[in-house]
This record gives sequence, structure tokens and C-alpha cells, in this order.
Amino acid sequence: MTDDRLNLTHVDERGAARMVDVSAKDVTVRSATASGFVSTTPIVIGLLRGEGVPKGDALAVARIAGIQAAKRTPDLVPLCHPIAIHGVTVDLEVTDDGVRIVATVRTADRTGVEMEALTCVAVAGLALIDMVKAVDRGATITDVRVEEKTGGRSGTWRRTR
Repeated sequence: MTDDRLNLTHVDERGAARMVDVSAKDVTVRSATASGFVSTTPIVIGLLRGEGVPKGDALAVARIAGIQAAKRTPDLVPLCHPIAIHGVTVDLEVTDDGVRIVATVRTADRTGVEMEALTCVAVAGLALIDMVKAVDRGATITDVRVEEKTGGRSGTWRRTR
């Protein structure tokens, strides 16, 4: 067994995948914020800032898709625990070269919500691409990452790079 495997909580001593037992952990208020970016064309940016894309309100659809994705994360990511999601915010900012997505997920539970926040951002980005693909087939999602997490035994963590 390598030293790296000692730090992996989702594999047992043989290297087999397992769901971590969190039953002994304290219930605490926890939150995670993730971000990502959808790169697109100036034409799409103009439509998002103006009359909208042909399929409808792309930003509203992306927001709702992100919220739904946060709630369904354990169905999509096999080793995630089903936890009660107490709040989700999804902010979409249209910039000159795309749309910045920032999502925050909150719970009071025994495990964190980093995966829920990441899934929220990724699916919001996918929904946005679905909404704009008739105008820009080359839109891409980049830089999906955790920005901050709070709560639990490890406390607060913030991205520094």
C-alpha cells in the first residue's frame, strides 16, 4: 500500500471503494461555495444581456438546473451521502467573454457539501450550454472548483490560488 492511499477516505485498506461512515460525526452547520465559467461568443453575450437566446431565459434555466443538481448529487456521484440540503444559491454573472457561475450550498448535517456545490456549478454550466448551443456550439465550461468550505471538524478552508 502506498502512503498516498492512507489519505484517501473513500478506499479501504485493499484499495476498494467504500462509502465513509459518518455516523459518529457531529451535526454541524456546513457550507461550500464553488465556481466555474462558461466561455462563449460575443454574440451569445449580447443575447444574454439583451433580448435573450432563442430557447428562452438561459440564466433562469441554468439557475434552476444548478439547484436541482445540488439536491440530486448523491444520485450522480456514487459515494456521496444523501444529506438534507437547507439552502442553495446560484449566481450567474454575464461578463464580456462568458458567464461566471458561483454556487453556495448549505446544510446542517454530518458531512460537507463540497460535492453538491461542484455539481451545482457543473450542471448549471451544462444547462447554460444547452440553452446557447443553437448560437454557439463551441461554448465550454472551465475552472469548476471549490472556493470555500465552512463547518465540520476541519473548520473553514478558502482557496488561496
